[in-house]
Amino acid sequence: MSYESNYILEKLPEHLRQYIKPQNYEEYTAIDQAVWRYVMRKNVDYLSRVAHKSYLDGLQKTGISIDHIPNMYGMNRILKEIGWAAVAVDGFIPPSAFMEFQAYNILVIASDIRQLEHIEYTPAPDIIHEGAGHAPIIANPEYAEYLRRFGEIGCKAISSAKDYELYEAVRHLSIIKEAQGTPQDRIDKAEKKVAELQHNMGKPSEMALIRNLHWWTVEYGLIGTVENPKIYGAGLLSSIGESAWCMTDAVKKIPYSINSVHTSFDITKPQPQLFVTPDFAYLNQVLEEFANTMSLRKGGLRGLEKLIESKELGTVELSTGLQISGKFSTVIAYEGKPVYLFTEGKTALSYREKELIGHGTKQHPHGFGSPIGNLTGINIAIENMSPRDLKAYNIYESEVVTLEFVGGITISGKIITGTRNLKGEIILISLANCTVKHYDKILFQPAQGLYHMAVGESIVSVFNGPADLSSFDLVTHKISDTTIKATKTEQHTELEQLYLQVREFRDGKNTNTSRNKIFQELKLNHPEDWLLSVELYELAKNNEDWEFAKEIAEHLEIVKQNKPKVGHLIDDGLELVAKKLVL
Repeated sequence: MSYESNYILEKLPEHLRQYIKPQNYEEYTAIDQAVWRYVMRKNVDYLSRVAHKSYLDGLQKTGISIDHIPNMYGMNRILKEIGWAAVAVDGFIPPSAFMEFQAYNILVIASDIRQLEHIEYTPAPDIIHEGAGHAPIIANPEYAEYLRRFGEIGCKAISSAKDYELYEAVRHLSIIKEAQGTPQDRIDKAEKKVAELQHNMGKPSEMALIRNLHWWTVEYGLIGTVENPKIYGAGLLSSIGESAWCMTDAVKKIPYSINSVHTSFDITKPQPQLFVTPDFAYLNQVLEEFANTMSLRKGGLRGLEKLIESKELGTVELSTGLQISGKFSTVIAYEGKPVYLFTEGKTALSYREKELIGHGTKQHPHGFGSPIGNLTGINIAIENMSPRDLKAYNIYESEVVTLEFVGGITISGKIITGTRNLKGEIILISLANCTVKHYDKILFQPAQGLYHMAVGESIVSVFNGPADLSSFDLVTHKISDTTIKATKTEQHTELEQLYLQVREFRDGKNTNTSRNKIFQELKLNHPEDWLLSVELYELAKNNEDWEFAKEIAEHLEIVKQNKPKVGHLIDDGLELVAKKLVL
């Protein structure tokens, strides 16, 4: 096992465990730690004024330090007290898996950390975004329940083939943009592909729509009033650039509603508008409103058609509660209603998310077909028939019957047995020597073996994934790209060593280190680096070494002239020194 488990993580199904990787805490360098510390100091200073009060409360409750990148094991010891846990993953994972983790109260944390060059914002998920953005807010019970509920509903959303293609393209772009030394033409090509996919998605799938809701709440949400909003979205909480930008008039503030589901986003750019919810309770209200539009709750012909179009493993639930899981290939419809459905390949039948004994993929390896609806000329549905009714219509063991369904489906054969649900309703009828026809077209013949007819007047629910997770082998994820680790030059390794010496001095591990000597070496061999000079300035000020502080400040002015883009970062760092920030 690549992670330390606890009672929450033990509930994770095997197919989610495939995404988990070790955090490898020892791989974080002193530069990484300095990036974390700078972002957290700046965030806490600024966000204490503009973030929802749950943010600072949550930092304390979840044990997240300003000075040290959080260790996943330490976080888990504290998170389990509020009923959550955290795992490390490699960058973006598929949206349905991400949401399913949430449904199990698991916070997914991309354990890599952004480069110093991308300290304000990175398109790739990293531990600053996940650990410092998502984790603190889940300490708020109302919001935590929203996140769990969102995951529970979101993982059932039906995707399209294009959704996965876009996910792969965005993952690839985020990796190469964050990777050191990626040629600009390669980034341009990847950005072009993402843009082309985004503009040619066709009608958005349920997953695309609910992903929009997730983005405008969990990632980029504001709370309060349009005139005086506060930040709670993790994308804003973890971006020292965008958290300030979003509070300006340049970003339009819109009251949050279900209409936001139709507002797409570009993950590579700052957002031009944001949505403001009045409170966390309203988030659940909108989520339920959207869930009512999903096939999960509407079922029907359109839900089944969505699942067929997705070409993904999914489940159809009938009005009896019988659940058919597989890859749905075709549907025969009559007057706007499904009258016969087909799966191809491995199929499993379940009831209440538990596979029916004798009806797993081994028994149904080549697909499954069944009628849906009522018998012609009979007002009462089979599922509502009493034992006396069933006998009257010859739907009884050992009887040879011909069942004619509305829509032209005819089933002829000898009834072997019936399977009932907990209410005593028949949900499955098995027939021998069976022929199934749609008018004159044969759909099933005796040579194919026993025929198992699902019983159900209608389709009440259609959703992504199997009903019983154990019915299928879901451990099939193959990552096409992995995050790229920078090849370290000798000069970079030397710089890391200087950062480490300063860090150990601050932590009291090596107080004999000459900070002046480090500074001289920094100026000579790494003249463009600014963050370590800011840290040295802080130490000089704290030790009331005014001359040394002045020398560092003068050097930083030169760095600002040579690298104007980091000027505001330097200024902000020096300003923070004077504030003696304490969480």
